[in-house]
Amino acid sequence: MPIISKIKKEKISEQILSFLYTIFPKQIYTSEIAKEIARDEEFIKKILEDLEKKEIIIKIDKSPKGYKYSKRARWRISNKSYELYKKLQ
Repeated sequence: MPIISKIKKEKISEQILSFLYTIFPKQIYTSEIAKEIARDEEFIKKILEDLEKKEIIIKIDKSPKGYKYSKRARWRISNKSYELYKKLQ
C-alpha cells in the first residue's frame, strides 16, 4: 500500500469533518463515512481515531438502547467543534 503524505491525510480529514458537519447531530457509522469519502474503511477508521484523540469528533460505541457495540462505532462532530466550524462558515 502506498504511503499517503501528511498533507493528503489532512485534506481527507477536512473532507470527513465537512461531511460530519453537514449531517450534525446525526451519528454515522465508519463504513458510511468511508463510502461517502470513497476511501478504505480501515484508513478512515485510523483518521477518525486521530481526530478523536484531538477531541474534534466523538466516538459513540453504544446503541440507542445502551448496548455496547463489539465491532462497530458511530461518529459525530463534537459540539465544541461544531460551534467553531459554524462561526467560520
